[in-house]
Amino acid sequence: MSNEHERLVDKEREDDPKVKLERKEGEPTAAFKGASWGALLIGVAAYLIGLFNAAMELNEKGYYFAVLVFGLYSAVSLQKAVRDKEEGIPVTNIYFGISWIALIISILLIGIGLYNAGSIVLSEKGFYGMAFVLSIFAAVTVQKNIRDTQRARERD
Repeated sequence: MSNEHERLVDKEREDDPKVKLERKEGEPTAAFKGASWGALLIGVAAYLIGLFNAAMELNEKGYYFAVLVFGLYSAVSLQKAVRDKEEGIPVTNIYFGISWIALIISILLIGIGLYNAGSIVLSEKGFYGMAFVLSIFAAVTVQKNIRDTQRARERD
């Protein structure tokens, strides 16, 4: 009889929307995951909306778009390489070095591009810089959350 009762209680828990799924040890909280994704979407969307509405030539817009994509990719690649090394997963020194160089170059490109952009007012330059930094940071955080979640679930 107790087994039947336990099955009924378990069934009720599955059907009850108030029951929380337990978070695995080492897994980021849902709030942190949501904040990371939100920051990434807000940063990239703000940057792209600003770029779409900017009064610049199409080739300038292409430059700033390419720098954003390059920066996002290089940041995620570097985060993965650092994490792999930390966990004992083999990473070649050349790949690790290229990841660092790519991120540094993307930051230099956005900085130099904004510094030399005569058609952009200073407040717009600050807007693009902040949206770029927010996007880069959020991309690293999202990648970390994905990896931590996967790692925590593999343990069980």
